Amino acid sequence: MKNQIRELRRALRVSQGELAARVGVTRQTIISLENEKYTASLALAYKIARFFGCRIEDVFDFAEIEEEFQNGTI
Repeated sequence: MKNQIRELRRALRVSQGELAARVGVTRQTIISLENEKYTASLALAYKIARFFGCRIEDVFDFAEIEEEFQNGTI
């Protein structure tokens, strides 16, 4: 799933390790999220959004899921 984590993290000058520690995951999880190889759970997405002071929709791009829903594939 596409997301803005890397951009938001860099704008705040926060390391991957620091973000990981603040939201309770490993640095590898943050790397996987930034590289779009892992989709965050709702709880993790919420924690990340709260860390950045954003809504979940401001961090994660739900366009692909919305398209599947509209096409009836979900």
